Amino acid sequence: MQEKYDIIGVNYNTTRSADPYLFSRLLHLLSPNLKGTYLDIGCGTGNYTSEFAKKGYQCIGIDPSSEMLEKAKVQNKLVDWKIGKAEKIDIPSNSIDGIIASLTLHHWDDLNQGFSELNRVLKPEGKIVIFTATPKQMKGYWLNHYFPKMLADSMIQMPAYDLIESSVKANNLKIDCTETYDIQPDLQDLFLYSGKHQPKLYFEPKVRHGISSFSSLSNAQEVQQGLEILDQDIKSGAIHNIIKKYKNTLGDYLFMVIKKHTSSI
Repeated sequence: MQEKYDIIGVNYNTTRSADPYLFSRLLHLLSPNLKGTYLDIGCGTGNYTSEFAKKGYQCIGIDPSSEMLEKAKVQNKLVDWKIGKAEKIDIPSNSIDGIIASLTLHHWDDLNQGFSELNRVLKPEGKIVIFTATPKQMKGYWLNHYFPKMLADSMIQMPAYDLIESSVKANNLKIDCTETYDIQPDLQDLFLYSGKHQPKLYFEPKVRHGISSFSSLSNAQEVQQGLEILDQDIKSGAIHNIIKKYKNTLGDYLFMVIKKHTSSI
């Protein structure tokens, strides 16, 4: 993953800025206080970490990509940026008041070890707020129609809800609540399904470059063919029927709030 994001990290911030609404939900669900210390695991270029820091919260951002962290350091010098990953966190035990993990679970090498480490560094009363997508949700993306192999590979990489839940339970944690998120037309953080309402976004190379599925899991031939068909469908209006076909009520992404079992306090 380090090499992948060292490559993606170039010009990453041109399309991946902190979305105000997503940040507002992360802030609400985490409910931080100004006396605490908070961790952003898999922070990337630190867009969301920096938003917390701007509001006065003490933050640590951890990512395995040095390219990403160099951009994060330029963006905000008040945050403690560290090279690392979920499975091995160079932070003392019981020292973190809360953790956010946004679109990072699918990059962890070992989900169980990752939650073990998060549990170790988290204070007993702390919370973990995760933003992710499940394979079940991803089956409802109309992108499947145009890039089937890429989406299939992405779904294999993305941990299912049941797997997350079992890893959480195995590490004396529990899922306290969940909240679905549907892509909004004004989304500013252009991740995989950001073009749900704006299919033309996927024609922009810089947008595809900032999305790991396009940058690392796709093949050039499928992308070219998929974009050609998408272009034809937009011009003919067929895209509307494709989008309608994939309409569902599962939500496009998912927030998860995780806490320690009360027995561990």
